Amino acid sequence: LEADMPIFGICLGHQMLAIAAGGKTAKMFQGHRGANHPVKRYEDGVVEITSMNHGFAVDNTALPETIEETHVSLFDGSNCGISIKGKKAFGVQYHPEASPGPQDSFYLFEKFVGMLG
Repeated sequence: LEADMPIFGICLGHQMLAIAAGGKTAKMFQGHRGANHPVKRYEDGVVEITSMNHGFAVDNTALPETIEETHVSLFDGSNCGISIKGKKAFGVQYHPEASPGPQDSFYLFEKFVGMLG
């Protein structure tokens, strides 16, 4: 983050990015497992169908000013995406590489590649 290198955190990488930026994680009651998890993108309200496999989540009730919440689970309201303000760094809790949508989350890879430019 200090070097302002492009970062795209996926699942555990998303959680590590949040912690590095001053956020916290919390153990979930049941966790999220499997495909067909609906996730809302705050930017435009689009719902993506995702695959997930985690038992911890970024605590969206304790985000510092430097972290913007970008995605939320429509099952339980847990955090599913963040962006670090002023940095080329973002992450999602789900697995866009699993292509459950099948193309719902492809824009994330385009965004990351664009940051590498």
